Amino acid sequence: MLALSSSGCATFNEDRDASDPFEAYNRTIYRFNETLDKTVLKPVAKGYGKVIPSPVKKGIRNIFSHLGDVLVLANDLLQLKIGQASSDFSRLFVNSTVGLFGLIDVASSWDIPKHNEDFGQTLGHWGFGSGPYLVLPILGPTTFRDGIGLVPEYKIDPVLDIKDSTPRYGAVVLRGVDTRAKLLKASRVLEDAALDPYVFLRDAYLQRRQSLVYDGNPPEEAFEDFDDDFDDGWDQELDGNFEGEDSPEQETSIEP
Repeated sequence: MLALSSSGCATFNEDRDASDPFEAYNRTIYRFNETLDKTVLKPVAKGYGKVIPSPVKKGIRNIFSHLGDVLVLANDLLQLKIGQASSDFSRLFVNSTVGLFGLIDVASSWDIPKHNEDFGQTLGHWGFGSGPYLVLPILGPTTFRDGIGLVPEYKIDPVLDIKDSTPRYGAVVLRGVDTRAKLLKASRVLEDAALDPYVFLRDAYLQRRQSLVYDGNPPEEAFEDFDDDFDDGWDQELDGNFEGEDSPEQETSIEP
């Protein structure tokens, strides 16, 4: 935050993308995250993908996805999406009971869809602009609005609400490693997709967040600077077509 404050005092460069006034700071954190990923996170994720059997990984992902539905339901209500809230409550109930506390995703097989809502989207729903693009240590891409949305998420995150610190931190680490394992193939696409992966990731993140705020129907002017071919391919990838290198399964969504 001190680094961000000092960056904010700098004169805005008119040639710089208006959505990324802190680009110098963001690139520094991006390089830090890349180094951490290459030296620690990615090797651990590869080992996790090879050692953990696919059915076990599926169960782990189902449980974390199930816990995430609590946040989705809360944001449904905050956005007054009553019909979607009813569907997501049904999803929670079915997976908590028939699905053995989320271990098995019975709701999806019963055609009860999984939705993607968070507090950043809720703020956007009520008219808050995204604000400057930011890259946070470890957490990665976000915006000023989405960063603010992280605060209430942490407050009601069921994983972080575990009282005993040892299982709580263990669950946080497991969720992070499993998420990174899901993105192994996506990271290869990012590395091969552009001369400047930082810009590619930034534009993809901002575009996807804009799409989520408008439930997949953003104003046309929101994407006027993006290439249509890029849109189609990257949206499909972020919609969950990537798994760990050893798993043929597909996820319904990936949270950036």
